[in-house]
Amino acid sequence: MNMLMAIIISYLIGSIPFGYLVTRIWKGIDIRDLGSGNIGATNVWRNLGPAAGLLALAGDIGKGVLAVILAKSLGNETTVLLASLAVLAGHSYPVFLNFKGGKMVATGLGVLLATNSTTPIVALVAFLIWLLFVGVSRYVSLGSIAAAVSVSITMLVLKEPWQVLVFGFTASVLAIYKHSSNIKRLLNGTENKIVFKNKK
Repeated sequence: MNMLMAIIISYLIGSIPFGYLVTRIWKGIDIRDLGSGNIGATNVWRNLGPAAGLLALAGDIGKGVLAVILAKSLGNETTVLLASLAVLAGHSYPVFLNFKGGKMVATGLGVLLATNSTTPIVALVAFLIWLLFVGVSRYVSLGSIAAAVSVSITMLVLKEPWQVLVFGFTASVLAIYKHSSNIKRLLNGTENKIVFKNKK
């Protein structure tokens, strides 16, 4: 019963659309009508500026952290694994927005920050790789894809428990899948680059 409760609550936590809420409260607009139409922090940043983008990012990361903390209080490592996947599912397929959500990178980072004593290292490596790729290319999607690939590799190097490896591999594959349209645009040379400037 505790495991099922953790899964359901984690999915609902993941379904909270922070990017959507931030833009609604900040400007009274629907982020789905702007830019890429994605509810994630990148699209919020592009259209409303860094302050709104960082607020959405913090919310999305916080969802992952909260889900893991909840799962740890309710069950074992398998419960944490399933709850972690559930919060990602909620973020990507939120019940509150007709199952059309974000690309799970930030929420996955939150999960890694809270899972165990070594997964923050995985998160740090992924973040540094993201920074490197985005800094050089200015493509957020390319950085996110590279970071997703790094998660599974770093977990293998650190010899994480099987539950963590399952989460890492599944999350990596799903994150790359969610970036399918970005990959096509990268190959076609039509992907948008991020511009670091303030929005008024």
